[in-house]
Amino acid sequence: MANHGVFTSRRDTSVVPMNTALSGIPFVIGLAPKYEVDPEWDPEEDPIPVPPPVLCTSMDEVEEKLGFSENFSDFSLSKFAFYWFTLCGLTPAIFLPLPYRSRYTTFHQDAHQTISLAPPFKPRRVSYVTVNNEKVDDWTYDPSTGELTFSTVPAEPREVNVYYKLTSTPAEIAAAVEKVDLCMAKFGIVPDLLLAPDYDDSLVAAAMAAKAGAINGIFKARVLVDVAGASYTAAITAKNGGSYTEEEIACWPCGKVGDKVFNMSILQAARIALTDADNEGVPYESPSNKSLPVDSLCDAAGEEISLTLGQANLLNAAGIVTGLNFMGGYKAWGNYTGAWPGETDVIKTLIPIARMFDWVGNSLIKSFWQKVDRPMNRRLVDSVIDSANIWLNGLVSREYLLGARVEMLDSENPLTDLMAGICRLHVFMTPPSPAQEIDFILEYDASYVESAFA
Repeated sequence: MANHGVFTSRRDTSVVPMNTALSGIPFVIGLAPKYEVDPEWDPEEDPIPVPPPVLCTSMDEVEEKLGFSENFSDFSLSKFAFYWFTLCGLTPAIFLPLPYRSRYTTFHQDAHQTISLAPPFKPRRVSYVTVNNEKVDDWTYDPSTGELTFSTVPAEPREVNVYYKLTSTPAEIAAAVEKVDLCMAKFGIVPDLLLAPDYDDSLVAAAMAAKAGAINGIFKARVLVDVAGASYTAAITAKNGGSYTEEEIACWPCGKVGDKVFNMSILQAARIALTDADNEGVPYESPSNKSLPVDSLCDAAGEEISLTLGQANLLNAAGIVTGLNFMGGYKAWGNYTGAWPGETDVIKTLIPIARMFDWVGNSLIKSFWQKVDRPMNRRLVDSVIDSANIWLNGLVSREYLLGARVEMLDSENPLTDLMAGICRLHVFMTPPSPAQEIDFILEYDASYVESAFA
C-alpha cells in the first residue's frame, strides 16, 4: 500500500562512546582459610582442581567468601585483602584461592641440628614447630632445600612435629593462572595487575608473565613479583641472575605496618591502584615517589632494612622497584619494569608508559568489539577512526597523553587483506615520561655584583 503521512527512521550513531578498561584491578593467587580440603588429600598423587576466581569489594565479602586469618604467613590472600581493603581503602580485587590441607610430620631427633623435610614433601613455608608437644621458635626454614635448622644441637633425643600447609605444586599453580581468563566472562572485568604473594617460584612467575601478555588472548596486564634477597646487593644479584620480562615489575624488600609484614609486590600493587584512582582511572602517572603506607622496610622475617638514596637508586638501576624514606616519609621508588636494563625501549621499560599502552589497547578492544563482523565499508572504518580520535584527543587535552591519533595507512592494508575482511588501524600515541632526573646548573654571575653597586 502507499505511504500516507509523516514518517521517521533511525540510523546508528556514527561516533561510538568509548568503553574504557578499568585499571589498578588485581588478580591475586594464594591461600585462603575457607579452601581447606580433606585431610587425606595428597596433591602429589591426586590433584584437586583450583576453584574459579572470586570477586570481592570489601573485607566483609572477603570474610564471607574466602574467610580471614591474621596468620598472614600462611594465608597470603588474607594478607593482601587486609592491606588492600583495610589499610588502603581500595576496591575491588579478584582472588584465586588455592586448595590446601594442614598437616604435620613427626621426627625423632637426636644429635642433629638440621631436619630435612624433603623428600617426600618440601613445603613452601613451615607454620610452626613443637618439641615434645611444646611450641618452639628457635628454628629457621629454607624452602629451597627443605631443611629446618635449630639454633642449637639437642642435648637428648626428642620428638619434633613440623606443621605446614600442603598445597598445589608450582606446575599446577602455573596452570591455574589460566583462570584469569574467566574474569571477563564472570565479572565483566579484566584485571591488569597479576600477583602471587609468597609464591616466588620461577615457574609461577613465568606463567603469570606469559599470561599477562594475552589475557583471553587479547588483553594485557602487568605482573608484580618479589625478588629474593636478604640485602640490597643480594636482591640485585638475584634480579640480574633471573629472566625478568617487560610484563613483570620486580619488587624488593618487604614493608611492615605495626607487627605485620607485607610483600613489596602487595605494597606496589596498592600504590599503583591509588595513583590510578587519583587520575580518574587513567594509568598515565608513575607510582614512584608517592606515599607508601608502611612504618618501615624489612625482610621477609620482619627484620628492619634501611636504604640510602644511593642504594635505592642502585636497585632502580637493576630494574627493581623499592621503597625509600628520604623526604616526607616512605615512598615507592622506581620507574622501570623487569626488562630494564637489558631492554631500553621506553614502551617496554617505563612502567607508566607500558601501562598506558596496555590500557589504551584494552580500551580500544572493549569499545570496538561490537563492530566485529559488521560489513567492512568506509562508514564502518570512519566510525571507528573518528570515535577513537575523539577519545584520544580528550586524553591529550587532559594531558594524559602528549599527542595521539589513529590513521588507516595504505601501506598496512593491502587489497588482499581488505578483501579478506582484515582492517589495520595505526594508533600513534605518546604518554609523558616520568621526570626521573631534574638537573639544576648553578653558575656564579658577576654581572649581578656590578648591577648591585651601579
